[in-house]
Amino acid sequence: MNIVIFGLGALGTVFATLLKNSGHTVYAVTKEKYVKELENKNLKVTGIWGNHQAVLDGIYSSVDPLKNKDIDLIILSVKSYDTEEAVKNIKDIVSEKTFVLVSQNGYGNYEIVSGEIGKEHTLLARVIFGSKLLETGFAEVTVNADDVRIGDPSKTIPEDKIIKIACIIKNAGIPASYDPEVYKTLWDKILYNCALNPLGALLECSYGTLANNSETRKVMNSIIREIFAVAKAHNIQLNWEDPDEYIEHFYKNLVPPTADHYPSMYHDLKAGKKLEIDALNGSIVKLAREKSIKVPVNETITNLIKVREKLYR
Repeated sequence: MNIVIFGLGALGTVFATLLKNSGHTVYAVTKEKYVKELENKNLKVTGIWGNHQAVLDGIYSSVDPLKNKDIDLIILSVKSYDTEEAVKNIKDIVSEKTFVLVSQNGYGNYEIVSGEIGKEHTLLARVIFGSKLLETGFAEVTVNADDVRIGDPSKTIPEDKIIKIACIIKNAGIPASYDPEVYKTLWDKILYNCALNPLGALLECSYGTLANNSETRKVMNSIIREIFAVAKAHNIQLNWEDPDEYIEHFYKNLVPPTADHYPSMYHDLKAGKKLEIDALNGSIVKLAREKSIKVPVNETITNLIKVREKLYR
């Protein structure tokens, strides 16, 4: 299979390295400065899935060299704030048989991509393994809470084609499975990330520390309850009818396996990078305004992260 990884951050590096090692033709598109850094250099992955190295079939700063490559799969792994620009470039290499797998955090990425290239080409992935860049082209997988769940929210793509892609990723050593209700599953992660990521970044602590502190538990519970209210107002279907049911599941089942994990937002903040808050709590604030709902905790968290981001940058 001819695969393009669009974005060589931590997530993209893991996908690119393992998929190449499993026998596929893998190209990557990244920023020009990283192309120069990666010349004549192996991509490397370490961590809980073992040590891996790979030389890709090409790393480029644009899609121009890929226009005649007959691409089967594009994995979109840029930050959420770059999705709109990325998908405009991707359009040039999407053929009738190409699928784009949207793998970023937060709300709105699937909507942007499917609106630009069509729902018949757009798959959604809920990714919940943790990874961080040790250096350009070298990623560490730190934790895995569940399979990469892959599906089609629009129900327009045949199931057998989705299952094939899930199997390709699974056979590369990345736990993955088909999920017919992937949009609900994505919202599970939005709940999880909105509760943990900004607080972990602001307070510079792990998920376990947040869960073990009564004050931060109160803040996280309020974030979750506000998200349930917004989802209900927008008729967004969740896997959980009641916020209390989800909150119990959150502390009992979701946080313990990732208790020692620090959010990617924390690492991005430390590195002076732009943060994805607008695709997380910021998107909740935006959706709430559309229905004249007040979400003071999500709004406060969003504002605090934006100030902290400015101070670091």
